[in-house]
Amino acid sequence: MHTILSIFISLSLLSPAFLPMASQFSVLAENETPAESDNPSPDASMPDASNPDAASDASAPVALSAPSALLMEASTGTIIYEKDAHSILHPASITKIMTLILIFDALDTQKISLDDVVTVSEHAASMGGSQVFLEPGETQTVDTMIKCISVASANDACVAMAEFIAGSEDAFVAQMNERAAGLGMKDTNFVNCCGLDVDNHMTSAYDVALMSRELITKYPQIHNYSTIWMENITHVTKKGSSEFGLTNTNKLIKQYAYATGLKTGSTGLAKYCVSATAEKDNIKLIAVIMAAPDYKVRFADASALLDYGFSICRLYQDTTPPALPELSVRGGTDKKVSLSYEGTFSYLDTAGNDLNLIEKKLSLPEEIKAPVTQGKEAGTLYYTLNEKEIGSIRVLYDTTIPKATYQDYFRKTLTYFFSL
Repeated sequence: MHTILSIFISLSLLSPAFLPMASQFSVLAENETPAESDNPSPDASMPDASNPDAASDASAPVALSAPSALLMEASTGTIIYEKDAHSILHPASITKIMTLILIFDALDTQKISLDDVVTVSEHAASMGGSQVFLEPGETQTVDTMIKCISVASANDACVAMAEFIAGSEDAFVAQMNERAAGLGMKDTNFVNCCGLDVDNHMTSAYDVALMSRELITKYPQIHNYSTIWMENITHVTKKGSSEFGLTNTNKLIKQYAYATGLKTGSTGLAKYCVSATAEKDNIKLIAVIMAAPDYKVRFADASALLDYGFSICRLYQDTTPPALPELSVRGGTDKKVSLSYEGTFSYLDTAGNDLNLIEKKLSLPEEIKAPVTQGKEAGTLYYTLNEKEIGSIRVLYDTTIPKATYQDYFRKTLTYFFSL
């Protein structure tokens, strides 16, 4: 059955005669239940899909039909455009962005590895909505599970990974909410790890952008998965071995030249959502669309936001900051301390300024008094454009230098005397 379904999906995507069926499958492929409509009718609060400007402000720089949206530049976190971005809405499968963050957190801390084998529980296999039809007792590697989640939006793989990392889905969801709070996601409350419609499972376009930024900047390897268009996995169960085809639910991967991901979502309550990431000329954008009336509007709105962002954004990154001197230390066990910059300064311009006019000013004391603590701020590098400060970056101490004691001075005196 799985093989037949896989072949049908592949044919429906490759053959023009099957395009209507392919569209229907892509709608059902996410967290809708069979009782829900393929194209849910917009309610009174939703814009008319036939009128692209129905929900748009005439003065807005880009016309969107979705009621809630946000465009962010990833490296700086600059918000370029927003429309009712803090409206509390059902997220559907874009919930899985946070699930993926926790999976990559566990990989980063070496709690798990990509080669680890995950056993599917009865609970994980029972998930409805979008799935890859994992069976109880079936095993897959963490790497394969990430593909299933990122490409096919698989609820069963999400729950299997949640149980593998935290012991239970509930414990994993608690970690999701803790991680969300740490990112400042004040509009969010997760109840499950996959996005199926339940009471109080809510977020906002703003919060989706925050977690999307965390995922793609901290774990850019996610794009190795989110850009896969089609790939097969192998089910090995008591019934034998069978191939199952994964097809990316994010059609922008094929439709938008600069797309790099990230996650789609659709349910009866959430309507159609997407967190679309794209990169052009070293500029990484995140376009979040929430509660679009249909899947075509979801992708059209995301494409419009990305086009707008790329048309006005210019990114300045200072890869050659001024060389840092060693600072003199008074009263310490060492006379000098080396310095380093906290990171790379980035500035996003959307006003067409000449970024070659950016000026830098390094502010450091001539001498410091011990004790000195590694990682503490020693000074600041300021950046100005047209005589206006546009940002700064901290200068930090590289090492810890304790305050010198009487014994230290005595030891130095002896060393000096015997060196004569």
